[in-house]
Amino acid sequence: MSAPPHGLYGAPIAMPWQTILADLALILFMMTAAALANAPDGPLLPGAPPPVRAPAPPPSPTAPAPSARAEPVGVWRDEPGSPGLAEWLAQQGGDPRLRVSILVRHLAGHEQAALARVQTLVAMAGARGAGARIVIEPGREDAASVVLAYDAE
Repeated sequence: MSAPPHGLYGAPIAMPWQTILADLALILFMMTAAALANAPDGPLLPGAPPPVRAPAPPPSPTAPAPSARAEPVGVWRDEPGSPGLAEWLAQQGGDPRLRVSILVRHLAGHEQAALARVQTLVAMAGARGAGARIVIEPGREDAASVVLAYDAE
């Protein structure tokens, strides 16, 4: 009886036919799956009727996703003793990448007052308020703040 064939470094090669067949079957399966993944949704045979599809359901309303916000570089709060918004913004530098975000929280039933407050803050912010992100949301108190951040858009 002869010795089994040897591969690199003199190690014997002992691979039964079942292992080779399993490898080939796996390769065939992967190639078929890749071909079907790129195939059209229609029939694969010529002359076959197209598949009958149910109409797509109407899209369900989804809640708006929160906008991406970065860590704030500066925060101004509308509180007694704080500088005016225009003065505070002038002290923060003029980097055009800094985005102004105006956040106004309001008690239930104070929505119109919150809108008026936002308009006042945008006017106080001047040119930097023109492209500001504005967020009006219900809260536990009536409050306003302005945030400067390098936000990703």
